[in-house]
Parts: sequence; C-alpha cells; structure tokens
Amino acid sequence: MDLNKIHEVWNDVALVTFYMEKDESLPDDIKTYLVDNLENDDKKMILIGESVDNERMAEVIPGHLIYQKLPRPLDYDAYISCVNKYNSQITSGELKKKILIVDDDPNYMSLVREWMVADYKVSMVTSGLRAIKWLAENKADLILLDYEMPVTSGPQVLEMLRADEETKDIPVIFLTGNDSKESVMSVVELKPQGYFLKTMPKDEFLNKIKIFFIQQDEA
Repeated sequence: MDLNKIHEVWNDVALVTFYMEKDESLPDDIKTYLVDNLENDDKKMILIGESVDNERMAEVIPGHLIYQKLPRPLDYDAYISCVNKYNSQITSGELKKKILIVDDDPNYMSLVREWMVADYKVSMVTSGLRAIKWLAENKADLILLDYEMPVTSGPQVLEMLRADEETKDIPVIFLTGNDSKESVMSVVELKPQGYFLKTMPKDEFLNKIKIFFIQQDEA
C-alpha cells in the first residue's frame, strides 16, 4: 500500500474502498492520512473483509466515516448496489445533515444559512409555532433556536419540543445575542445541547457545528 499513490488519485475519488485480506491492517501513516482527509473532504469509506477484520478496522476508523461494512467473500452485486446508493444519496443531498434554524431575524438566518448550505440541508422558519408545524412534516438532525423571540420564546419552544414524543430527542442549540453571565446561565439551565453567540465568526461557527455532529455520530 503506497501513500503517494493514494494521494495522487485522492481528488478523483468520492468513495474509498478498503478490501482487506485476512488479518490485514492499515499502516499508521495511511490510517492517519485517510482519517484526516475523509474528514476534511467529507468522503466516506467502505470496508470489505471478514467480520472480525471489519470490526477491528472500525475501532481505528471513526464510525461516521464508514459508509458500509461488507463481508468476504464479496458479493459484487451487493457492492455495486452499495456504491450506486451512495452516489444517489450524494446527488440528492440525502447524506447531508438536516438543520432547522428558528429565528425572527431573517437577515441573520439568511447569513447563517449561506455559511452552512454547502455542507448541510438547511431550512428556516421565523417563529416557534412555525417550527412546530414544520417538524410535524419534516425531520431535523439539529435545531438552531433563537433564545429571545417574541410571542413564543426559545425556552417555550424547547419545552414544547421536549414534551412531544416525535421531537423530544432532536438536539437543540440556542442562538443568543446576549453574552452576559446571567443570560448564559439561564440558557444553560434549560439543558440544550449548547449555545452559540450570534456574534460568533463564520469559521468558529462552522467548526462548532462540525464538531457537534462528529460527537453525535460517535456517541
């Protein structure tokens, strides 16, 4: 296995397949390269091997980077079907995490959506009640919820979400423009998955979203 050859073709590859011989493992330099670049380029990996080898490899490659584990001897029809399914999901955006932004400030929502739309499926609503209605018909992997909304506040929306069997487990991160100690403590007491200050710069915002989903996938 040659790291230089892998690097040469990396940009032409959308899905990585590792066909393992019995008891085969990845050299440390290749393992590090794969993990770093699969993560950075949002690519996935298929493992092909005996059950024990697939499970052993899954201990060193983070689970969210593994698209599928297939047994040996390889069923080629199953492999082709797996690759086709992956390509179809990439084309449709199905593999993207779904984020719902709930905020009464359309300018802020549009800005944040612009930041995220390349990597996530992003939907927006301008009130808590519209969020409840949207969630009755759609799924979300994360809700970014404005803490200080008129009529129905962020805490009230969170309470409604937690009281509904269909939405109680959806992760919620509060958005707040107030960074005072009292405000932050009141947010934390509601036990959301976190809170973001609205003054947070783009790179920090996107990095926090990325880290959140990595931790969710590995939980």
